[in-house]
Amino acid sequence: MNSGNRHDGHLADQAPAAVDPADQWVLDPATGEFRLDLDATPPPAPATVPRPRAARSAAAPPTGGRASRRQSGGGRRRAVKWTAGVAALVLVAGCGGALYAYQRLNGNISSVNVQVGPDSERPQAAAGAMNILVIGTDSRKGLGREYGDEGSPGHADTTLLMHVAKDRSNATVMSIPRDLMVTIPECETGDKKIPGTAKTLFNESLGQEGRDPGCTWRTVEKMTDIRIDHFLMVDFEAVKTLSTAVGGVEVCVAKDINDSGSHLKLTKGRHVVQGEDALAFVRTRHAVGQGSDLSRIELQQQFLSSMIRKMKSGDTLTSPTKLFNLADAATKALTVDPGLKSVDKLKDLALDLSKVDTKHITFATVPVLDDPKNKGRVILNDKPAAQLFAMIAADRSLTEVAGAPSADPSPAQPSAQPTAPPAAAVDAAAVRVTVRNGSGTPGQAGKAVTTLKGKGFAQAGTGKDTATAATTTVSYPKGRAEQAAALAAALGLPAEAVKESSAIAAGEPLLLVLGKDAAELGKPAVPVPAEAPKDLQRVQADDADVCAK
Repeated sequence: MNSGNRHDGHLADQAPAAVDPADQWVLDPATGEFRLDLDATPPPAPATVPRPRAARSAAAPPTGGRASRRQSGGGRRRAVKWTAGVAALVLVAGCGGALYAYQRLNGNISSVNVQVGPDSERPQAAAGAMNILVIGTDSRKGLGREYGDEGSPGHADTTLLMHVAKDRSNATVMSIPRDLMVTIPECETGDKKIPGTAKTLFNESLGQEGRDPGCTWRTVEKMTDIRIDHFLMVDFEAVKTLSTAVGGVEVCVAKDINDSGSHLKLTKGRHVVQGEDALAFVRTRHAVGQGSDLSRIELQQQFLSSMIRKMKSGDTLTSPTKLFNLADAATKALTVDPGLKSVDKLKDLALDLSKVDTKHITFATVPVLDDPKNKGRVILNDKPAAQLFAMIAADRSLTEVAGAPSADPSPAQPSAQPTAPPAAAVDAAAVRVTVRNGSGTPGQAGKAVTTLKGKGFAQAGTGKDTATAATTTVSYPKGRAEQAAALAAALGLPAEAVKESSAIAAGEPLLLVLGKDAAELGKPAVPVPAEAPKDLQRVQADDADVCAK
C-alpha cells in the first residue's frame, strides 16, 4: 500500500450529456440552500476520468479535468462558505445540504428505538446546547476475515461525545477510550432487561449481551452527568465511503509505519488516504505512540480534523451531484435514534452545526490513568475528568471565543436567565405556599416543603401531584408578585420561572409546581471550572501541523 502510487487518467468520449437531475439543484445565495432549477443545463463532460487508486502522496495531487461551474466567482465563494457549514455533520453522518433535496435518502437511514431511562434519573438538559453521541462500531458484518473476529456483533470501538454550544460559537468533541474501565448500568432493549456490570470495558456497553446504542447512551450519561440528545452510529464502511467521496484525507506520520494488524503501510511524511487506507489509518494502534488505544485516538482526531479542513477548503461539496453521491452512499452506513430518522432532521442539524468555526472545534480525550489492577486498561483520572465533564455540561468552551456570551455559572440553571430578585420587605413566615410534585420522582414535594420551612416559609404545605413538568415554576395571583419573587429567590429559580396566574384567587396560596430539576432546588450553585484541565490531550480542528509519532 505505497501512498506514492498513481495512475494516469484516460480520455473520455465527448458525447452530449443528458441532464442529471442532481445538476438541476442549484445554490440559492439568498438562502444558502439548494433549489430546483428545471432550466439548468448539465456541465460539460470532464476531460479526464481518473481511475480508482490507492493512497497517494500529498505532494502529488491527482490530475484531471474539472467540470465548469454555472455559478459566477461570487457564487462559488458563497457555495464554499455554505459547504463549510455542512462539513461538521457530513463528517459523522455523510449527509449535508443535499439531504433535503433528495427525499429518497430517507430509506437509507436505519434507526434504533433506544430506551434511556426515565427523565427523572437523567442529567439535566442544557437548554439550547446539543450533545450528540457518535458511536463507531467495530462490527465485521459482511467484511469477512480480513478485519478479524468475523461475525462480531460490533462493540463501542470509537465513541465521541460531540457538544455544540448554545450560541453555536464553539464545539467540543470528547473521545472516550474503548479500554476505559467503567460501570455499565442496567439497560433495556425492547422487552429485555440487561443487568448492569461493574468495572468492565467501556466498549462492552454495545454488543455485549445484546446491548444496543441505548446502553452506551446510558453509560455515558451516568459516567459524565451530561445529558445526551441524539446518537449516530456508523461502521467501517462510513470511514471508507466518506474519505473516498471527498477525494482523500491528508494525514501525517513522523516515521515509517508498517502495521500488520491494521494493514497500514505508510512512509514518513504527509499522505492522502481514502477507502481501505483511510480505514487502516484510523484503526492503527500498535505502530504509533505507546501502541495503545490512546495513541489510536490521537490518529483518529488528526484524521477527523483533517477531513473537516478538506471539506471547508475544497470544492468537494459545492456540486449538488457530489453532495448527493456522498449522502446516498454514507447514509447507508448510518444508524440513528428515531429523533433523527429523516433527511430533514439531519439537514437542520447540519445547518445548525455550520455556525461553528473550525478554529473553535476542539477534539479532546477523557483524562485517564493506567489501571493498576488490569494491564492494558485505563481508569478515569477523577479530578480532571470531572472538570472536563462539568465544563461540557455547563456549556463552557475549551477555546477563547471572541464575543461569545459568558457561560451559565451553574449547571443547575441551564437557561442562563437572571435569578428572581429577592424581596427584602417580604415576611417569609406570612407567605402561604402549596407545593405540587411534577418532577416524576415520588417524595419531592415533601422535601421541598422541608427546604422552604428551613428558609422561613413556615406555611408551606403539599398538594396533589401534577403532570410531569420540565422545570419548576411559581404561580401567583394578582398583587402578590413580591411574595412570588421572594419564594423564587429562596429556591434559586430564574426570573422566568415566576408568572402571574388568573386561575389563582387573591386569597389562595402561591403555587409551586416542581419540575424535573426539583432535586437541585435550594442548593448552592456549584462553580463551573473557568478553564480546561492541565495536560488535557487535545487537538484543534484547524491545526494542520499534527503528525503521528
